[in-house]
Amino acid sequence: MIIRNETKADHRAVEELTRRAFYNLYVPGCVEHYLAHVMREHEDFIPELDFVAELDGKIIGNIMYTKARLVDGGGVEKEILTFGPVCIAPEYQRKGYGKRLMEHSFEQAVRLGYDVIVIFGSPANYVARGFKSCKRYGVCSEDGRFPAAMMVKELVPGVLDGRRRTYHGSPVMEVSEAEAERYDGNFDFMEKKYRPSQEEFFIMSQAFL
Repeated sequence: MIIRNETKADHRAVEELTRRAFYNLYVPGCVEHYLAHVMREHEDFIPELDFVAELDGKIIGNIMYTKARLVDGGGVEKEILTFGPVCIAPEYQRKGYGKRLMEHSFEQAVRLGYDVIVIFGSPANYVARGFKSCKRYGVCSEDGRFPAAMMVKELVPGVLDGRRRTYHGSPVMEVSEAEAERYDGNFDFMEKKYRPSQEEFFIMSQAFL
């Protein structure tokens, strides 16, 4: 497997991969491929941290980063990272490819001068990659709560000094479901279905520490 930056020629393949990986996973259908589409043109997008994993000439994975902010009680801002969508083709999952893709992106993020990543996801997927509960670092959402799905990784150990900070994500993450639905019409038909993972996602997304 090789890891390289995404090119414009990869866009359609990456969106098709993302759609296939996320369809019916969290909700019937998905919006992640549309997010990948609109993210690339947003000012918070970081092209240098947009990577594809390629195996035998075929793209099997992708990870994309955007800028985000932490703001402390005094209004001091700290620029940080968040990533997503991140995916591996279903037939290649649980083979170590996702781990290699993420670890490569972490190394490159440090080289670019970033030291903190905040994400939302299932802890089971990310704690092995060094992510910890946001509450351990005093990082809360804009409503002052600590979502169970919000996790923090210090790329530089000890860089967060314990003061309470509020996380502010990029506006690009606020995807219009109606626009995503329209964009989905540009792809081959996939049936929307219910899966137990959707209930798991609902429970996790509504849980706070």
